[in-house]
Amino acid sequence: MSTELERGKKRLFEALRRELNAGKVIDAMERVPRELFVPQESRHLSYEDIPLPIGEGQTISQPYIVALMTNALELKEEDRVLELGTGSGYQTAILSLLARKVYSMERIASLAERARVLLALLGRTNVEVRMSGRVLGCPEEAPFDAIIVTAGTPRLPRALLEQMAPGGRMVIPVGSAREQDLMKVVKTDDAYSISSLGPCRFVPLVGKGAWDET
Repeated sequence: MSTELERGKKRLFEALRRELNAGKVIDAMERVPRELFVPQESRHLSYEDIPLPIGEGQTISQPYIVALMTNALELKEEDRVLELGTGSGYQTAILSLLARKVYSMERIASLAERARVLLALLGRTNVEVRMSGRVLGCPEEAPFDAIIVTAGTPRLPRALLEQMAPGGRMVIPVGSAREQDLMKVVKTDDAYSISSLGPCRFVPLVGKGAWDET
């Protein structure tokens, strides 16, 4: 890593530690080389606190949002996690350091394959990257202790609520195609509690129960 990237990395994680009480998550993020997950032309921006394009109309999320969402999942070492929207695989790699097993769903084959290669290169053997099917999520592997959705949806998809284990947590952007509210859903014995983590902006989640593909 260049000296400039090293300085940027140090700055970024110092700032995240000041802004968020999420030490365990930020420790995991520091172990994942974000520069490997961004295109070569953007590599000098790897540790700026901004989202970056990764091709196919998709982005790698802003580090602050990655930390916020991951921290809200309250992951434990024995948890099984579902991720919707593998994208670059950066978020997937972080999840894999904090949970027992990660199932990550991606609808764009080229992104899924690139993520698989990178995750294997990093030795993340507790991850499965799968192609998205007709039903949102991965019902054949449900229930999940935690679900993270890295694309915006117009409503809370029933299919994902049904894939939550008792006590499960889901973090999902809900709103219009242009801007969303980051929601945290916790499944109790017979209901769901919902809270807001603040405004956000993600690419649309495509699939039955979310946005139709255009």
